[in-house]
Amino acid sequence: MNVKEIYLWLVRLMSRLCGHRRLTDVVYLMSIGDNLPFIRAVAQALRPTQRLTVFYRPQQAAAAAQLAQQGIDVVPFRDDLRFVATGIPRIMRAQILYCDNYYAFLGGLAHPRGMRIVQLWHAAGAIKAFGWDDPTTAQRSASDQRRFQAVYDHFDEYVVGAPAMGDVFAHAYRVPVSRMQLLGYPRSDRLRNADWVTQTRAKVARLAPALTGHRVILYAPTYREGVTFTPPLGLAEALTVDPTARVVVKLHPVLAEQATALQRQLGDQVVVAQQLSTTELLTVTETLVTDYSSVAFDYSLLPNAHSLLFYLFDLPTYQQEPGLQADFLDWLPDRALRDSQDLAAAIVADRSTDLTQFNQRWNTFNDGLATQRVVARYHGTTGTND
Repeated sequence: MNVKEIYLWLVRLMSRLCGHRRLTDVVYLMSIGDNLPFIRAVAQALRPTQRLTVFYRPQQAAAAAQLAQQGIDVVPFRDDLRFVATGIPRIMRAQILYCDNYYAFLGGLAHPRGMRIVQLWHAAGAIKAFGWDDPTTAQRSASDQRRFQAVYDHFDEYVVGAPAMGDVFAHAYRVPVSRMQLLGYPRSDRLRNADWVTQTRAKVARLAPALTGHRVILYAPTYREGVTFTPPLGLAEALTVDPTARVVVKLHPVLAEQATALQRQLGDQVVVAQQLSTTELLTVTETLVTDYSSVAFDYSLLPNAHSLLFYLFDLPTYQQEPGLQADFLDWLPDRALRDSQDLAAAIVADRSTDLTQFNQRWNTFNDGLATQRVVARYHGTTGTND
């Protein structure tokens, strides 16, 4: 028995010891900090006898602090013995357990019959492969594969924004399509909220005034795990081919050094906006340059979404590991750009990307009312967005 199996055994033991508890509370497991309006809506929908607890990963301390200021109980957690001793007993009081990601400890949880475990996920669509569709999963040990499937099987329902995403989950996790709930992603509501967009644009203008009055080109590639990101040859020249534009680079935080190097190559056209999130910057972006990132699904919902460019310089390699959805190239809203020359030509052309079919496929129910529907389903009332 390895360390992971021992840990899951301890989770199973503690959850069984606490299995007699009355299920009244609501628990939210937070690893992504951009679903706070939904969490607040859940807090408002609680019955007097219920309590909401948000267990958050340490990197989401700032988001948790915002919730704490509004009186919501927040608890940091790691997968350690302390969580087994103090966290599992609280989770075992949950009538509803919301998850925004894959949480390995669920594979050991003794799932009470009266508890509904709901997967909210953190992306409206899927470009990268995951679960059983990830080519590396087949190379893992039999015990690893059993642990993975145990987690997938624990989710009673999956909240999705479109049938296409439901099909992805059903295939990747080997779970019934009947578990998919076509309610829309609560975290997408703000993108359809004109007031939020207006307020966010004002924030961008205040914190990054150099963007005002210019075409904004945002380069936001996905995080390549275990890979040192090296800007492809000619990337800086392609991104700055429109001399009137301003360019913002948003790489994963662990790639800060590479981001700085790329920004240096961009010269006077670069605008450093570290204090703004990628989502906030999307509200002023005319041209989004990305690759396999789920940021594309968010951008396509915004009224300013003009051109969406998929710059896939490492496509053959990425198809092998971590893998991509098999039909990825079929439903892209425009052709894939394979090198910097292609990218430069697309930026110069500045054609509007027709996102109609793209949104019909992935954002069917991401209409700004998802929070209301999700709260109504799991709490019997209508939530409000903020």
